[in-house]
Amino acid sequence: MSAIAFVLVSWRPDAAAGMERAVAAHAAALVAAGHDAVIITAEPDQAPAYEGATVCTLESLQIPRPCSDETLRAAISTAGSRLTRELQRIYQRHRAAAAVYVDALWGLGRAVPIGGHTKPVLAVHVIGHREDMDAALQRAEVVIAPSEHVLRAAGHRYEISGWQVVPNTLLVDTGPTSEPKRRSLRQHGPVRVLARLGEEKGIAPLLAAGRQAQMSRLVEVAVSAAGFESAPGAQHKHLTLCRELANRAGIVLRSGLAWTQVPSWLGSASVVIVPSLAETFGLVALEALAAGTPVVAHDVDNLPALVGDGGIIVPISEGPGGLWRAAGELLADPVRYEQTSRAGYYRSRDYRPALVADLLLKAVS
Repeated sequence: MSAIAFVLVSWRPDAAAGMERAVAAHAAALVAAGHDAVIITAEPDQAPAYEGATVCTLESLQIPRPCSDETLRAAISTAGSRLTRELQRIYQRHRAAAAVYVDALWGLGRAVPIGGHTKPVLAVHVIGHREDMDAALQRAEVVIAPSEHVLRAAGHRYEISGWQVVPNTLLVDTGPTSEPKRRSLRQHGPVRVLARLGEEKGIAPLLAAGRQAQMSRLVEVAVSAAGFESAPGAQHKHLTLCRELANRAGIVLRSGLAWTQVPSWLGSASVVIVPSLAETFGLVALEALAAGTPVVAHDVDNLPALVGDGGIIVPISEGPGGLWRAAGELLADPVRYEQTSRAGYYRSRDYRPALVADLLLKAVS
């Protein structure tokens, strides 16, 4: 049986980043559907398998952790043909029918091997730097994106008539929280936030506004560093700021979670706030919806289309204070809360693993 390979050099289990979790979920969905999947990373010391998918570590690419875009480009240039030959050997060994390059840079879309029997597929989760995107698009036979929002944004710069939407899916689909527990959570459950340390995730502004929010319940914010960052030391600096703001606001700031812990943690919240200032998909929002937890988010990028009536969408012009107000108002309205919770769960059914695996296979075939 031939396999589908996924290339993302920063991939490792429990990484605090949406693309890494999305790759794991896609691979696991394919395996559950009876197909073979291979995950290719440059992270060292990885287990040989994850959720039934084979994991291969590149030996030709040496990068620091965390790593900036500029450093990665230099490492790709240094690796040169050794990198492309190693990719080809992995594809041949696992009989990969298609390779999904999960980003023009971090998914090595700019370094796709030319020729061979493995179809190159570029997954555009974010519209990257022009030099990376141009090189990747020249090599790709198929281009996929996680949302219609990405297609619209890319359409301002590229010809997208052949691009297809293959959304992210759920790595763990445990079903909704029971109705009695959900009613109890509305009254007493914590408000929760989960994000990686990046300015675009909006955590610092939310924490800064939290002091005035005066939520009459526990507020927990879980943050973790990713394997990439905008500049050396950026995540450490951001974490220091978040700790200071959380202490001032009386908010519990904790480290991130293992991927398998995320659904139950979000499902045990009264409301999940997604304060992102940019979001090409919104995986945390989807995981909350799947548990029946209402989501409060800004009207940015894909979040309105994803969340819909499964939460409250707040104009970004209202700032983080608007997110806190919307959460408080929803928790004070039991009828609206119950309707929102139920609607969110049913919206999440459009992203079931089996359904998304089928969409992915059709796109890459």
